[in-house]
Amino acid sequence: MATNKRLIEIMDTTLRDGEQTSSVSFSASEKLSLAQLLLEELKVDRIEVASARVSEGEFKAVKNIIDWAKTKGYEKRIEVLTFVDSGLSLDWMSQTGARVQNLLTKGSLNHLTHQLKKTPKEHFSDIAFTIQQAQDRGIETNVYLEDWSNGMRNEPSYVFQYLDFIVTQPIKRVLLPDTLGILTHTETFTYLSEIVHKYPTIHFDFHGHNDYDLSVANVMEAVKAGVKGLHLTVNGMGERAGNAPLASVVAVINDFLPEYRVNVSETSLYKVSKLVSTFTGFGIPANKPIVGENVFTQTAGIHADGDSKNNLYFNDLLPERFGRKRKYALGKTSGKANIFKNLQELGLTLNPDELKRVTNRIIELGDKKEKVTKEDLPFIISDVLDSGKYVNKVKIESYVLTHAKGLQPTATVSLSMKDQKFEAHASGDGQFDAFMSALKIIYKKQEQSLAVLTDYAVRIPPGSTSDALCETIISWEYQGKEFTSRGLDSDQTVSAIKATEKMLNII
Repeated sequence: MATNKRLIEIMDTTLRDGEQTSSVSFSASEKLSLAQLLLEELKVDRIEVASARVSEGEFKAVKNIIDWAKTKGYEKRIEVLTFVDSGLSLDWMSQTGARVQNLLTKGSLNHLTHQLKKTPKEHFSDIAFTIQQAQDRGIETNVYLEDWSNGMRNEPSYVFQYLDFIVTQPIKRVLLPDTLGILTHTETFTYLSEIVHKYPTIHFDFHGHNDYDLSVANVMEAVKAGVKGLHLTVNGMGERAGNAPLASVVAVINDFLPEYRVNVSETSLYKVSKLVSTFTGFGIPANKPIVGENVFTQTAGIHADGDSKNNLYFNDLLPERFGRKRKYALGKTSGKANIFKNLQELGLTLNPDELKRVTNRIIELGDKKEKVTKEDLPFIISDVLDSGKYVNKVKIESYVLTHAKGLQPTATVSLSMKDQKFEAHASGDGQFDAFMSALKIIYKKQEQSLAVLTDYAVRIPPGSTSDALCETIISWEYQGKEFTSRGLDSDQTVSAIKATEKMLNII
């Protein structure tokens, strides 16, 4: 049962570490909106919202978040990165009302020696003083061991010297970051297992970076090693290659680590992901697990066919878990099965011959590298079935259209009719007008008349997110009768020419 599973705390640091993504900066109102969403809808356990003393905007953002958190009893779930700076960060925090500091300290002898130029004893004394100052202000302390992973790899004796010191201090959690993303999964497990075993009373968090694309694997090993908390970001945002991504880690724990549980609501992951992407302009790769646009889209027709036969191509990552739906892409590899799935969703039916013709048209568009969506499908069906109504006695074999600045548009048209070929060249007010003028020359020479254009409308499929198709609908009058013809193509002028070719065959 879920109650027997060990809870892993999730601390989301999108608003602090995620904001270190190049060119990303949240406004104060955006930070408040996301803080509310992260805690109340996504249900993460804690959030790290800012670095102390960075800017006036950060001060305002933290104060707004704290003012809201107080009305909900969430003050202890809001955390701020602070520094060993003789109390300046703590003064800043106190003015915002924040109650939890994540104190940045040195987790490797290399950083301590070359950046601070202090001895371990001096650094530990400064840390103890800062923690005491926090206590005096009623502020709870967690400590970051910056560059801890390199410390364990190169100077483990310093790390254990630090931990021997820190267990004597009134701290809540020890936060262990792989600051430069250098760990392998085996190192992560080995280092953390040793530390957790040696200090069983300390609450350890693991903070993974993704420089080698190993962050999710490292997080899995950290959980197995016994850490009690994880630091994650929405969409894997963060400095350089980013941090361990929230959505992937939640899915991995839920599916592959049965002894553990998280409080995060899976169904809200996609919504929050999209909102963060909108606020930041930080695009989500289409193939990013869980939240990417393509990850629940079947493209190959054989996969769609298998989905209809005992869900042969399903895994445990069902899109409904994340508030999403499975899609079946339309393109040159999709085949009839994908098209049939989309028709079912639209409530449309086709006979086998019609389905074959529609499939061939979609393959034709795919060969042109055109993207076709479900919303385009009714238009394609209409065009294909409409084309089947006519005997193609008149065929526009080829045409050349020109449009240059300062020159009148022209068209050269080659047309076959009654086993004969005709060609004409004309100019006009636009490319299509020039095309129609060339047709009039051909028909006049044959002592035939054309239908008169009475209305012209262009539209794209409503709701379509592609640029594959536009439909041109032309109304004509011929010998006292009115009728319409339609053309479908990715190019507006070409779709009008296709509609005109249908008119020629009707008359």
